[in-house]
Amino acid sequence: MKNNGFIKGIIPPLITPTDAKGNVLESHFRGLIDHVINGGVHGVFALGGAGEFYALDPAQKRRVAEITVEHTAGRVPVFLGASAITTREAIEHAQLAESLGAQALSVLTPFYISPTENELYAHYVAVAKSTKLPIVLYTNPDRTGGNNISANLCERLAEIDNIVAIKDSSGDMTLTSEFIRRSGPKGIKVLAGRDTLIYGSLAHGGAGAVATTSNIAPKMVVEIYEKFTAGDIQGALEAQYRLNPLRLAFGLGTFPAMAKDALNLIGVPAGDPIEPVQHCTPENTEKLKDVLRKIGLLN
Repeated sequence: MKNNGFIKGIIPPLITPTDAKGNVLESHFRGLIDHVINGGVHGVFALGGAGEFYALDPAQKRRVAEITVEHTAGRVPVFLGASAITTREAIEHAQLAESLGAQALSVLTPFYISPTENELYAHYVAVAKSTKLPIVLYTNPDRTGGNNISANLCERLAEIDNIVAIKDSSGDMTLTSEFIRRSGPKGIKVLAGRDTLIYGSLAHGGAGAVATTSNIAPKMVVEIYEKFTAGDIQGALEAQYRLNPLRLAFGLGTFPAMAKDALNLIGVPAGDPIEPVQHCTPENTEKLKDVLRKIGLLN
């Protein structure tokens, strides 16, 4: 029996509030954690792509992880990112997360390099063997130079006891359904990584979503999951449609600038994106304000 009963629902990949020089704004980060937990989310995930893990130095990553575990204080499960280009570094992140008291890890495919499927398999097995924590595989080919976890690879990795779930940000519902069909019976839970496909993933048998929009509008995203699990299928679909304009507005800036700008606009301070990423242009900020008004997040 895989240890993944707690992996379900809506899990925000937390934004990391930083100042214009890239310093972590600790009080803002604590405020964001409270914002999403008060919004009803089922877990929090720090040091993901939305949290700009790639732009933080080792000391900053450790501090973000420490604050997440400390400030969440057991209210919901904590997932920490252990993503890196090399297996050695991913293992270091995994062991740090375990030592700090996280409940699970999220491990993205390596980026910049183009490993074969067998190399990816060996990478994930090595990370899994280095820790007792449950591992959530993470595939996001758009952000990793096309590196993707295939349905075949997921099914192979499902044989590893502490590989327990996958976050699928491929945007490919056929792949999502194959993860569920082939690896679900082996105990793998599937989490949507595309905010516009939460309902679709749930309809295929998914367990929830890791949704960047749940930083901004946690109650709205949670509504999709809670209505679906309560049997209100039409209500869940309507909630998904209400959310979609917010997710589509991410294109107004270089990721994750729009998410930080949206949080700042609704009164949840998130600071600045880390350079070279910049805030949305004034013109696109007005478009973002219009989206936030139409979904009831901005007066």
